[in-house]
Amino acid sequence: MEFVKPQPTGKGPENWFSGDVWFDVIHAGQEPSRLRANMVRFAPGARTAWHHHAVGQTLHVVAGIALVGTRDGVVLEAHPGETVTCPPGEEHWHGATAEYFMQHLALWDGTAPDDDEPETTWLEHITDDQYNAPRTRAH
Repeated sequence: MEFVKPQPTGKGPENWFSGDVWFDVIHAGQEPSRLRANMVRFAPGARTAWHHHAVGQTLHVVAGIALVGTRDGVVLEAHPGETVTCPPGEEHWHGATAEYFMQHLALWDGTAPDDDEPETTWLEHITDDQYNAPRTRAH
């Protein structure tokens, strides 16, 4: 057992995010583990570009209100303590509301070393209309 030396907080790159996003890598698994875990902080209005994960992704909301959108136009609103799963290959985006900061724990698996598919595929930025679409609250 060992303590992991923390990495410095990183700024989300502009080709993956709109607005100010910061992340801390909690775990970047080394074989045989492929687990990835990041604590991600979004400024009000900040969000990801469209993307998908080869093995899916789980988002656990820690603070604020998370918005998670899918290509069919659904925008889920998730609150602290709630968890949203995105299945493998589903194109989606996530971010903060325009009014509040949002923080979530992002969990996903990297692909196997012999797999040519990237663990995350980044696509185009979402439009303001997609971001501002009506929200659905899970119950």
